[in-house]
Amino acid sequence: MKLKYFFLLLFLCFYNYSFSCECQPIDRENMVETGLKYEIVFYGEVIKVDSIKRIYTFKIIELFKGKYNSQFITHKYSGNCSIIPSVKQLWIIYAYFNNDKTIEVSGCSPSTGFKPYGSGSMPSPPEIHISQKVEDQLKTLTFYAWDLSFENRNLQNWIYQLEKLRIYKKAQKEISDKEIIATKLETYSKYIIISLIVNIVLFLSLLFVILKKKNFAK
Repeated sequence: MKLKYFFLLLFLCFYNYSFSCECQPIDRENMVETGLKYEIVFYGEVIKVDSIKRIYTFKIIELFKGKYNSQFITHKYSGNCSIIPSVKQLWIIYAYFNNDKTIEVSGCSPSTGFKPYGSGSMPSPPEIHISQKVEDQLKTLTFYAWDLSFENRNLQNWIYQLEKLRIYKKAQKEISDKEIIATKLETYSKYIIISLIVNIVLFLSLLFVILKKKNFAK
């Protein structure tokens, strides 16, 4: 009987370990570089929440990476490592595509909500050790100050990411424009060379005809 409970406990421990999600912390300076490794990156807003099916619809406001033609995209919650954007707010999203063109937003990605709630990145509140004689208001003010501090840090990270993503998008557009110009110049050069060859051939043909007529006249 004890052996049965032992194997049950071992199974539960293995199950929890297998499906747990341990994410490495990402410094603010490395958030965008890490996020750009994902397939699609965009700035958008949660406009629909289906908490039963765990489906969340985003409206894409600005696309930074990836090819996607629709203005709306759906995230499916699939497990412990997925974020749950249950609050309708603005998000910066880094995600992979599923086979059905929905996306998977990992909780380990630097995806960030405009407000900390629902972003999956909010740490546990600090432990407070105070005397029983201290009024409850002190504890309330301490937690309130901590919330404001975290919201401020989250907002700074949000703005920092958005600015870096727009710089990245601008740089990619400049590279794309240069490639388009280079391709056009290459095409024009080919046309010019072909045109010159054709004109030379026509000129030589005309010259040959003129010389042939003069020789015939003699």
